[in-house]
Parts: sequence; C-alpha cells; structure tokens
Amino acid sequence: MPAISMFYGIIISMYFMDNQRHHFPHIHVEYQGVEAIIALPSGELLEGQIPTNKLKLVQAWIEIHQEELMMDWTLALRGAPVFKIEPLH
Repeated sequence: MPAISMFYGIIISMYFMDNQRHHFPHIHVEYQGVEAIIALPSGELLEGQIPTNKLKLVQAWIEIHQEELMMDWTLALRGAPVFKIEPLH
C-alpha cells in the first residue's frame, strides 16, 4: 500500500485494486496507530476512527486535491503505480 502523502503525523495511502470491500473511491488514513477509511471525494468517514481535528485536516486536503486523488484511484484500480500528492501545509 503506497503512501501518497504525509502531513501533521497523518499518513495517507491507497491500496492497489482495492474496490472489493468498499465499492467506491477511498483512501486509508493512519494517525498514531489509529486507522480510518475515508470516501473520495466526499471526505466521509467510512470505517475506523481518527481524531476529529485530524479528520478535518484530511477533508480539507481532499477538497484541495480531488482531481489528483481521483487520477490516483484510477491508476490504483489498474494496479499501476500511483503518484505522490502535495501534503497540506
């Protein structure tokens, strides 16, 4: 599972060909050992947990990088390498 971005202790990743369990675009988020799955492009928390303030940061990042995230999702579904996305500053 390649990490596509990291900021403020948050690691954002995408699995290759990961549409079996959640049948729509999403990212995997890890923060201090806690994991969550967040829908794209809505930013909705699908599974797991993450502190509210960190979730808001991830949702802001998703809003800024929607197009890049959807391009990465398309690549990941095909098993192709995904590209890194600029972190939140």
